[in-house]
Amino acid sequence: MTQKRLTPAKRRKYGTRAKLRRVNIEQNPNREIRPRLSVHRTNKQIYAQVIDDVNGVTLAAASSIDKDLGIKNGGTVDAAAQVGKLIGERAKKAGVKKVQFDRGEFKYHGRIKAIADGAREGGVEF
Repeated sequence: MTQKRLTPAKRRKYGTRAKLRRVNIEQNPNREIRPRLSVHRTNKQIYAQVIDDVNGVTLAAASSIDKDLGIKNGGTVDAAAQVGKLIGERAKKAGVKKVQFDRGEFKYHGRIKAIADGAREGGVEF
């Protein structure tokens, strides 16, 4: 039976998650395990969550749909920067200072970079 070939996006996604697992657990088990700042984007919206993988709990979440932001078009770089700042503030309020950035299958460019920069402005370290 022939094997399916992975698309570049799927390879990036699997590689990113595997790398985070290696860094978090396998390389140094005595090291502190940081929560993961997971980002997902669509053409119209952008979403971010701070996830504690050890306990399986979402510590903070923000998206361009939130009424607090009042964003009309969530598919812009400006909207991503606002969401990043909001997730940084909410994570800080939840007691999270350091996170690992999980971009998933998305390249670190444009809206993904804007959400990372916004989270840094919000007070979270990568």
